[in-house]
Amino acid sequence: MRRTDRPRSAHRPGRRLPVYAVSLAALSAFALGSGPAAAEGPGANRAPGPVSWRADLTAGTGDEANISRADGSLRLRDGRLRPASVRARQGQGTAVLPARVLDRAVNRIAVDLDATAPAGTRTAVDVRGRDGLGRWTEWREARAGQPAVLPRAVTEVQARLTLVGAPAGTTPEIHGLGLSAELAAPAAGAEASAAPFSARVFATREGLVGGTTANGHVIVPNDHFVALPSRRGLSPKGSAEYSVRVCGPARCETAPVWDVGPWNTHDDHWNPSSVRETFKDLPQGKPEAQAAYENGYNGGRDEFGRRVLNPAGIDLADGTFYNVGLGDNGWVTVTYLWTGDGAATRSFPTWGTGVNIRKQATTASTRVAQLAGPTTVRVQCQVRGQLVQIDGYSNDAWSYLPDYGGYVSNIYIDVPEGWLPGVPTC
Repeated sequence: MRRTDRPRSAHRPGRRLPVYAVSLAALSAFALGSGPAAAEGPGANRAPGPVSWRADLTAGTGDEANISRADGSLRLRDGRLRPASVRARQGQGTAVLPARVLDRAVNRIAVDLDATAPAGTRTAVDVRGRDGLGRWTEWREARAGQPAVLPRAVTEVQARLTLVGAPAGTTPEIHGLGLSAELAAPAAGAEASAAPFSARVFATREGLVGGTTANGHVIVPNDHFVALPSRRGLSPKGSAEYSVRVCGPARCETAPVWDVGPWNTHDDHWNPSSVRETFKDLPQGKPEAQAAYENGYNGGRDEFGRRVLNPAGIDLADGTFYNVGLGDNGWVTVTYLWTGDGAATRSFPTWGTGVNIRKQATTASTRVAQLAGPTTVRVQCQVRGQLVQIDGYSNDAWSYLPDYGGYVSNIYIDVPEGWLPGVPTC
């Protein structure tokens, strides 16, 4: 019979506790949640539930582009100002809201948007999250009745509002935003690879000095940034949170993603079909514009119905364009640096019921999730943390679980070793 009432093999040589340490073991069981539910009182082993909040739209966020406020609502400041790369006719503005730090791990975010969108206009809410290792996920759009599912659990959530006007100049308004987040089953197609994804794509020169990018950057001569045809990998103004490595005929350059385009705005071609936002029947790494130009895909047109005149999947600012060795539009190899986990995961069995997962590697840290009973978990990395003592066994190693956004003591990993073999240090 499988044992789940005590650690099967949590002992590390030289760290076994004497019998008189039973009181410390009881305290550890209390803190970690592995003992009977009665030890912490009714409901103590209940996993953290959903959390909801309202976004404050009354004050400027410090990270806005083409946004004005009136009576607590957001509008476009200039209905004619549009992102440079995509060359669409609609004005656009964005506001990145302050990040919200949560007391639990989440990966599903629902939104309640109060907006007015006249014909030809639209609004969008993108969300992303930062996990316990400090990494941001990609942005994901959340719609009414369609929560955004992030690729891994996070304990910090940020929203970005996008307003798109009509070609005639009519603009939408956003009056309020509510968000609700919870921890659901790991998303299909969750990030699992260690290395960032790379692909060979056709690059065009953006130019357009004096124009404004989708994140509000005003383009200067010899600028260094890129545009990709999806908001999912758009960095906030001035940041390099989403960057690519572009390798051309002469050299490689790492540049931030500051604009959306060319051609499309919902074509995250670097993602696998399971999570690609649109054009899911195309292979990973093939931009829709390339398929339209080469194979007549979508009638040879982009998402706006325009006939595609080149296969471009990336736009390069002038400085980046010439630095990598391009004299004319051409093929480059692009590595999407945020797409890799940084480390592969390994799966291990656990023991115990009501096992708490902590934001940091200590029992005093916030509980962000809980394992109801014995299961199998994906471990990404491990650290030395607080010494945990139970039933005469001790262990100071903790494992980071990307599907739960926190750390669990290795004393609950049901393998002989206290320090897990083949798992790197965080």
